[in-house]
Amino acid sequence: MKVLILGGTGLVGTSLTRLLETKKDYDVVSATRKDADLFSYKETYELISKTDPDVLINAAAKVGGIYANNSQRTEFILENLKININILEACIDYSNIFVINLGSSCIYPLDSKNPIIEESIMTGALEPTNSPYAMAKLTAIELANSLSIQYGHKILNLMPTNLYGPGDNFSELDSHVIPGLIFRMHQAKIHNEESFNIWGTGKPLREFLYVDDLSKAIEFLINNPTDQSLLNVGSGYEISILELAKKIKEVVNFDGSLVFDNTKPDGNPRKLLDSSKIFKLGWKPETSIDEGLQNSYRWYLESLNI
Repeated sequence: MKVLILGGTGLVGTSLTRLLETKKDYDVVSATRKDADLFSYKETYELISKTDPDVLINAAAKVGGIYANNSQRTEFILENLKININILEACIDYSNIFVINLGSSCIYPLDSKNPIIEESIMTGALEPTNSPYAMAKLTAIELANSLSIQYGHKILNLMPTNLYGPGDNFSELDSHVIPGLIFRMHQAKIHNEESFNIWGTGKPLREFLYVDDLSKAIEFLINNPTDQSLLNVGSGYEISILELAKKIKEVVNFDGSLVFDNTKPDGNPRKLLDSSKIFKLGWKPETSIDEGLQNSYRWYLESLNI
């Protein structure tokens, strides 16, 4: 089975490539920007045509945390729209390809009842800080569904919860919450700082999924087809930002105090996916938050050659 992974150097792309390349059942093509500029329809179409995959996984996206989403709103909607439109439009001539289109749990309305079911999509207003990114992902889902209805494509839209793990973007301002906290807390540790500041109140509840568990979910769905067009993929475990920070403090071995800045936005107060549909199909996550954080920090240190 030939599998084309778009976004091959990203968090999901590297994990999925690592997993599938260990299996003899797959011929994996992990595409990067060197293979095709996904902002170009021509290059995207040529890559898909040349590769002629059985399965195409769209793991390409511009991603970031609250600060990046809120301060680069134009870039987040434009770049993600371009990527998704070019990929899906390029697939119109290839209805034989099974497409797995990765979205995000941020597509769901701010006031969705938790745990959030798939049927909550487009039933209310989005969370303001990342609505441009969410709108781009919603557009991709609508386009994917349109291809399925009009041209007979088999497209599965997967909505993972907050992802983390090896290969993530560890930086001060552009990261998601876990790699961002790990990066900054490690810096605070090596500079012997007495306190560590965190945006918001620490009260919001979040669900996290270790990236390798998502990769295993994708492989599971490749081999266990479903008639669903939209599936949540979560861990089913939620934790407050305060408790998460405490766990990261322990993993990093930071001795200072945690200080929360309640003048900064919390984002969505709670976001837990209802993943019962994929659980019933037979997939379950394997990695605990403690193991995942340890693996993530170890990978980060290795990336620094420490």
